[in-house]
Amino acid sequence: MVFPRLMTAMITPFNDYLEIDYTKVRELAQHLADTGSEGIVVCGTTGESPALKDEEKLEMFSVVHDAVGSRVQVWAGIGSNSTAHTVELAKEMGKLKIDGVMAVTPYYNKPSQEGLYRHFRSIAEATPLPVMLYNVPGRTGVNMLPATVKRLAAIDNIVALKEAGGNMDQMSELIRSTPPDFVIYSGDDSMTLPMMSLGAHGVVSVASHIVGREIRDMIEAYITGDVKKAAAIHGRLFPIFKVLFITSNPVPLKESLRLLGKDSGVLRGPLCPPSEGDCLEIKRVLQGYGLI
Repeated sequence: MVFPRLMTAMITPFNDYLEIDYTKVRELAQHLADTGSEGIVVCGTTGESPALKDEEKLEMFSVVHDAVGSRVQVWAGIGSNSTAHTVELAKEMGKLKIDGVMAVTPYYNKPSQEGLYRHFRSIAEATPLPVMLYNVPGRTGVNMLPATVKRLAAIDNIVALKEAGGNMDQMSELIRSTPPDFVIYSGDDSMTLPMMSLGAHGVVSVASHIVGREIRDMIEAYITGDVKKAAAIHGRLFPIFKVLFITSNPVPLKESLRLLGKDSGVLRGPLCPPSEGDCLEIKRVLQGYGLI
């Protein structure tokens, strides 16, 4: 399997009635495919997955695949904090035309490392599709350690990790302890280049909604050996990377898209629009980059 370098964790557009706007879903997927994304993760946490019903997720997977599945890989976010629930959704994936599934570490429960291992092993056993693990301790309250990832990487269809722990020592240990063909993605835009310097394959990005071509250029510059160019692009993009996390993702991203004329609608509770101060900062950064 050829793994994309740039994948986008896609938002979920809603209308004013808090229903998914599938017309905007198609338009956004096509926009991402047109602006550098080689893969799209649908209904991950950037897509407000905890606020989506299973039937909505299944429809989203189908709509995105129909829109761009011939051009980019489409991965389904199926993670939840219930093993049984996630396993049931994993089983449904075999009926759909998608390229793989991604599952986040269970949030709130704070399982042990053994609990994490059993959770992801159960998911892998429930589907023939490639499985990407997702570690984001700042949002879930649990950090999946490299020793656990090493155990999981021994399972045939667990093939990748989206790592958003923000710890470069942990990243070094992950690279050192997992097989050469196990793919690690940065889960944080601002850490993409540093993590690639340690062996990461690419990024599952948020910022690629608005600067996808530039992120793709940065990655390609690095892998072709032009580290100076890659670092320069990283430096130019860094304020955008940071402002998109000025408050909980995807709140700043949806505000950014609104300012750019690509309105993706409202947020589902418990998320709400950014404060006035955050809105002004988002606008300032986008203006500084010449996007508006």
